[in-house]
Amino acid sequence: MAEKNLTAKDILQKEFSRTMRGYNAAEVDEYLDSIIRDYDSYQKDVVFLKNENERLIAKIDELTKQLSLAKKNVATTPGSGVTNFDILKRLSNLEKHVFGAKISNSDSTQN
Repeated sequence: MAEKNLTAKDILQKEFSRTMRGYNAAEVDEYLDSIIRDYDSYQKDVVFLKNENERLIAKIDELTKQLSLAKKNVATTPGSGVTNFDILKRLSNLEKHVFGAKISNSDSTQN
């Protein structure tokens, strides 16, 4: 972004040469005053936006670091590929193994 060389003070202190058919000095002064107000507003906006940009860049960096740490933790966590379906299937097989033997034993003792 190009830097502005003018400041509000520069605009306010600008002197124009006078001629016989020159501009009305009061109108020029009034116009320059309006420019100064706008220029000050733009300068405040630029400062605010630069600060906001820096804050957002820092936030992006922070979130990127958090994401990379989370990816490392997910990759090193054992059994991270196990789904709820896999867990239920294993639990069902375990129940069949434990309780299936008891059911078979109770059926054979009753006979």
